[in-house]
This record gives sequence, structure tokens and C-alpha cells, in this order.
Amino acid sequence: MNYFPTEGVTLSRTLSDIQIRDPFVLTLADTREYLLFGSTDKNIWSGPAAGFDCYRSRDLAMWDGPFAAFRPSPTFWSQEQYWAPEVHEHQGRYFMFATFIAPGHLRGTQILSAGQPEGPFQPWSDGPVTPRNWQCLDGTLHVDQEGVPWIVFCHEWKQVHDGAVMAQRLTADLRSAEGVPVFLFSASEAPWARALDAPSVKDREFPVFVTDGPFLFRLSSGKLIMLWSSFGDDGYAMGIARSGSGTVLGPWIQEPRPLWSANGGHGMIGRTLDGNLFLTLHQPNGTPDERAAFFALDELEDTVVLSLEDTDARSILRMRG
Repeated sequence: MNYFPTEGVTLSRTLSDIQIRDPFVLTLADTREYLLFGSTDKNIWSGPAAGFDCYRSRDLAMWDGPFAAFRPSPTFWSQEQYWAPEVHEHQGRYFMFATFIAPGHLRGTQILSAGQPEGPFQPWSDGPVTPRNWQCLDGTLHVDQEGVPWIVFCHEWKQVHDGAVMAQRLTADLRSAEGVPVFLFSASEAPWARALDAPSVKDREFPVFVTDGPFLFRLSSGKLIMLWSSFGDDGYAMGIARSGSGTVLGPWIQEPRPLWSANGGHGMIGRTLDGNLFLTLHQPNGTPDERAAFFALDELEDTVVLSLEDTDARSILRMRG
């Protein structure tokens, strides 16, 4: 039996009823259900953080919840700005990669763990596994074809101006990082990426380019792609990079046009219970209106594409199962 720690009354609801950023879907074949995680505090930008919630569904349309996936202890080092939880199965356990910050500490990705996919998750690594003297966010797990685990993460624009995507090996138990971070690419390398145009960056000496939300996916052909987000001509957007070597070390080749071009991003590729691929992202990008959205994907030899030109026809109702 699944254990879902509850807080108050849980309801069945549609995606339009769930405020969430950075959505991540875990498909559970054994129980024939889906779990939805994301940044779920009402205001993730300021004030105390409650934690991370998750929701469960059997059809990707109606969702039960919220259920408490992570609640910090009073002694947990971070108490604000909880971002972008992802949950991955690895060696029989479930690991949440999530971004935290605190006064006197730079933003970084810490690893949490649980025996069940829905949690409750508890700290697993000793603080962030990203470099402690870097501003980092949005770490994701990638296990290479030799079985070596990596964290792929963003070195944030607030520290380097041109946001970078980095990779670093993890120990087999995911307790800590080992070796040194490896540079993969900068945001400005993507032809579609544009410098951030916001009052907070007007006084900076160099143009600011954002990197957010890397997510790696190995295609049936064996080729490796990465989703990642930045800003394009029409606001927050998400593009695809392709690994020329088929490994996490690249070189990474940027597709010229974004997969998603306007007012939405920080996505991942999921698989329905009947094996179809779908894209999930949050849209719009402004708080408190952000919601998770799902769209069918077609898999090609070296990339993925949205299935249809009609956005409404790409809705999740075409992908139930």
C-alpha cells in the first residue's frame, strides 16, 4: 500500500486548479499511476517555505492531493525559496534533487531520499552537492551508459552573467559529488536565447543570459538530448541541445529554434503508462498563475518534436493511459 502523508483535506482536481512551477512527473508502472512534483509554495520567491507537495493521478487529467512530499525539520539549513524538485529511482531507492538557499549560503542542489516514490523525503547528502562557492540551481540526475551517476546543473547567471550548464560525477550512493565540475555550454550559445531584459540587470556590465531546468533524455536511437530553459524572443522558453558524442560530456549542439517559444518552460520528458512520450512544462511563467501543462511528443532519431501544430489538439486528453 502506498503511504501518502496528508495535511488537511485532499481533493481530486484538474491541472488548472494546481499552482505549480518546474513540474516533474514520475510514472509508476507497478501501481499504474503518476506522481506530479514541483515548486509548490504559493510564493517561491520570498518568505518562509513550507516544503514540496506532490499529486497523484491515474490518467494525467485528474489529480488527488496535495500530499506532503518534503517538510523541513526545524534544524534544516534552508527555510526559504524551495525550487525544482525532481524524483528519480536509483538502486532501489527514490532520490529528490531540489534547490535551496539560506542567508550566508549560496543557492545549491541538495539530494533527499525516501524508500517510497511519494516520500516523505529526508536529507541524504550533507547539504548541497553542487559547489558551495557557486550559485547553482536545478540539478538533475543522469546515469550514463556505464552506470556512473552525474548531476547536471546550472551555474547561475547571478554569478557568471552568461549562465552555464555544468556536469559533475556523483558517488554511487548519491551521497556526495566527486571530481570537479565540467563545463558543458553557456546560454548564449543557443541561437534562440536572448539576454535578460529586466530592471534588476540594467546596471550590469555584461549582458545576462539565463540557464534553467536541464533535463537529459536518451532516445530510442541511443542519442542523448537535453531540455533546458532560458529567455527567447517571446519570453521564457525551452530549447533542446544534442550531445555529439552521445555522452553527458558532449559536445552539446544547440538546436536553432526553441521547442517551446513563449511564456513557458522548465520542462521534462515523461512517458505515459502505454509508452507514449509527453512534454511537461509550466505556463505561464508569472506567479501565481503558473500551471503544469502536458503535450504529446514525437520521437525522431536525434530529437523530439511537438506532435501537432494545434496546441489544443496536443492536450493531455489525447494521451490518457
